[in-house]
Amino acid sequence: MLDLYTAVLGLLILLPLVGKFFFPYFWLDLKNLIRYILMGYRCYTYMNHVPPITFLEIFLARVKKYSDKPLILFEDEVYSYRDIDRHSNQIARVMKDYVGLKEEDTMAVFFKNIPAYISVWIGLSKIGCTMACVNYNIRLKSLIHVLKSCKAKVLLSTPDLKEAIEDVLPTLNDEGIRVFYLSEDSPTEGVEPLLKRIKLSSAESVPFSFRAKVTPKSICFYIFTSGTTGLPKAAIISQKKAITAAHLFRLSSVHNKDVVYSPLPLYHSAGFLGLMGTIDLGATHVLRSKFSVSHYWDDCRRYHVTVIQYVGEMMRYLCNAPKRDNDRDHRVRMAIGNGMRLEVWKEFLNRFGPIKIVEIYGATEGSGGFINYAGKVGAVGRTNFYIKKLLNYEFLQYDVDADQPVRDEKGLCIRVPTGQAGLMVVKISKVVPFDGYAGDHGNTEKKILRNVLKKGDSYFNTGDLLREDQEGFIYFHDRMGDTFRWKGENVATTEVEMTLAVLDIIEEVNVYGVPVPGHEGKIGMAAIRLKDGCPFDGKKLFMHTKDYLPSYAIPHFIRIQEKLAITGTFKQLKAQLVRDGFNPATISDPLFFLDHLEKNYTPMTEEIYGSILEKKRKL
Repeated sequence: MLDLYTAVLGLLILLPLVGKFFFPYFWLDLKNLIRYILMGYRCYTYMNHVPPITFLEIFLARVKKYSDKPLILFEDEVYSYRDIDRHSNQIARVMKDYVGLKEEDTMAVFFKNIPAYISVWIGLSKIGCTMACVNYNIRLKSLIHVLKSCKAKVLLSTPDLKEAIEDVLPTLNDEGIRVFYLSEDSPTEGVEPLLKRIKLSSAESVPFSFRAKVTPKSICFYIFTSGTTGLPKAAIISQKKAITAAHLFRLSSVHNKDVVYSPLPLYHSAGFLGLMGTIDLGATHVLRSKFSVSHYWDDCRRYHVTVIQYVGEMMRYLCNAPKRDNDRDHRVRMAIGNGMRLEVWKEFLNRFGPIKIVEIYGATEGSGGFINYAGKVGAVGRTNFYIKKLLNYEFLQYDVDADQPVRDEKGLCIRVPTGQAGLMVVKISKVVPFDGYAGDHGNTEKKILRNVLKKGDSYFNTGDLLREDQEGFIYFHDRMGDTFRWKGENVATTEVEMTLAVLDIIEEVNVYGVPVPGHEGKIGMAAIRLKDGCPFDGKKLFMHTKDYLPSYAIPHFIRIQEKLAITGTFKQLKAQLVRDGFNPATISDPLFFLDHLEKNYTPMTEEIYGSILEKKRKL
């Protein structure tokens, strides 16, 4: 009997070691699975409560529990949970009683990163209204388009964006969209300032009756995304999706004692959802007006930051900055974000210390994503049997040149084998819905792939190629369609093409993104056919792009062609142009480079090409 006990005891001792050898990620997978189950239970309970427990109710619960705790740190300013709550009450009353917003109305905010962004959103939530988060870089036609697409009744901005406001004010007046400044004074005739009125309003709690119509399907806010084609689209973030998305930090092991640092813009889904994750946990959020390499680690030390949010390009900038003796002098324990390249990942850890990197994959409007909770360098996520059942995703064979999935003789899509890159799609169901976009229903329909594995089914098309290895780690391969990503922003080629095409020297234009060694994403390039008899005018094109495009969307390379290649259905071919790149030694067409110092598109030379590859020239 003693021998039996000894054998059992030995087995129990060896079991964890054997398990770790044969199943090295077992405990991490189990821990992650438990978190997913708890998230699902929490979301289900909240949404089925009568009335539903929305994100606003979560915020109010945090106010009650962490009343005096700092929620927002911004420059030298500190805003507690109570401060934001009381300020949002004042805003809610002014928006309802003076501006005249009614429950289910939409108000667009056109702000840079400021603490009032949070107060305005919470205030709108308290009166059952929806906030549209507008990218403050867009101008003219794009700005008008996004406001109309989400049916905004009001646009709230600040005087530092007055030029953009004044450019579209006559059109907005014609459309019946009222415009206000969140300031004490207004530099623009016809735009009223609201701040004095807000300061004089009551900060007491707003009655629940003001938002009595809110349901799990109600729209919490809009995030604008370029998607795959055309002008920006208003991705619908429902109350249910907002609750689910706010769990990102919980799934990543962030806790309520953490201080989260995010210089990401709040109009961006990553920036806004990061703020929501902070509130959900009762943590503290350090807000910055914009990303700064020189101030980054000083900020982390100043505010005792423990968690940072990133996009891949941001991390590359940090790694390329001159080294300092105090590079490892910080409290940061975790970095959460997406788009970090393998070489940057390794350099970041080597230089700044053993920070846990939690790379994620997902889309603003998407219905599924991955988290690399195991910290595998280079992976965007990890999957297992349970996650596959939960998300119900597939990787499909994709024809890059035809820009569509490969189908078999039955007209159904074909799965790729493990290890090969395929188009990621997620099955649309009641559990994993796709809310789509506001406005044109066609935009929503374009993101749905039908008859995928059987007749009648429907999947959300991510537009991305990913691959899964034998261990269950997911790796990003490429982004398909007419969108590329540069400096953390999606650039819709159709929008850039429409902007360039109005220039009187251009007959046709084809915009695409090309990879640049050592840089995240792809940089803009345009193939152009000039009008007969019109020479190329680099200065004119430079000024036009500066006036009408955000900086990240401006093409850095121009290729002049006598004829642009198209398909039989008149669709412009991009794949070969992308493969050609911008090397003047291999391209016979005239090439030009965006020269900021000369304020011109200057001829592309092999010397310039070499300096870009050697990272001696800033892009």
